[in-house]
Amino acid sequence: MIGHPDGRGVAASERPAIAVIGGGIIGLAIGWRLAAAGCRVDVFDAGRAGQGATRAAAGMLAADAEAEPGEQALLPLNRLSRSLWPAFAAELEAASGLTVDLRWDGTVQIALSADDTARLRHHHAFARSLGLEQHWLTGAEALRREPHLRPGLGGALFSPGDGQVDNRKVAAALVVALRRAGGRLHEDRAVEEVVVERGRATGVRVAGTLHRADRVVLAAGAWSRRIPGIPPEALPPVRPVKGQMLALRMDPAAPLLRGVVWTPTAYLVPRADGRLIVGATVEERGFDDRLTAGGVYALLDGVWRALPGVEDLPIDEMWTGLRPGSRDDAPVLGPCPVDGLVLATGHHRNGILLAPVTADAVAGFVLTGDLDAAARPFTLDRFRECAA
Repeated sequence: MIGHPDGRGVAASERPAIAVIGGGIIGLAIGWRLAAAGCRVDVFDAGRAGQGATRAAAGMLAADAEAEPGEQALLPLNRLSRSLWPAFAAELEAASGLTVDLRWDGTVQIALSADDTARLRHHHAFARSLGLEQHWLTGAEALRREPHLRPGLGGALFSPGDGQVDNRKVAAALVVALRRAGGRLHEDRAVEEVVVERGRATGVRVAGTLHRADRVVLAAGAWSRRIPGIPPEALPPVRPVKGQMLALRMDPAAPLLRGVVWTPTAYLVPRADGRLIVGATVEERGFDDRLTAGGVYALLDGVWRALPGVEDLPIDEMWTGLRPGSRDDAPVLGPCPVDGLVLATGHHRNGILLAPVTADAVAGFVLTGDLDAAARPFTLDRFRECAA
């Protein structure tokens, strides 16, 4: 515990100093929470804030649709964070004066073939065994929801509790909210070293200058293992998982899709401004962030098979992102063997979804020394326990 959960009326020199490494949605959200609680917060990013994996994401809040066998332990955290999004978005919009376009249209997963239908039926049974709200739709019912989908669908699953948010707008709003709360954002300032003295993190070195801190929060996403100075036993098992994506341009007055649709090989996320986000490949390519012909073709072929009308849509943008994947595809949160170093990384495909619960849990741990019960299964200790 470092005290001063509310810094009002406390001299600036007496407020706890927090250095956050990483200016993506996770680092910005944690920094905003801590700055609002009265801490002296400095967020450092090697590039521009929100321009890495946060910018590359699609913004889906698909806790139910994304439930997969083998990841049951992550489901309660995903669903909890989804439930926090309405209040988080409202607070962020009030703090920044910017909108984030939070929508609750649900997620539709479609089947294009008999094999797809069998897989969806199996997924539906799995979801029901977990108590999730998912509804089976006939092909005709799916077409009534989304009339421009290819006729002859084998069926679909509808997850009404899922939603989406414009992740790029969230990042922009967090930058404003952080600064208004008194936090300082240092862009194009790579952390050269986490300074560890007598087993405790005491700050970060940036451009040759030591920035002292009472706590250092590691929220560097896929680059979390590349920050110098962190002892091996404290390094989170995080790697980059490449995703290629693109956006098509629809007519906002007559969009081809109204809600999020998952095809067997791609997902489609319509934005209010007419953009149709199409994603995403999943590739183990290290830090190679180049677009490839095969990746783009796979996305376009997948979306065309489900939504033939995209054939005439212009391509608005193409990009790649590097997700921070952990060994079990779940985040790494909270304490580590280095006192004063706090982890907030490894969110893989759920960084946007898990931003509210991560911000609350990590900020709470920094302020009180107590990690929220929902986050305790996701500390670094779980990997050491597996090794033992």
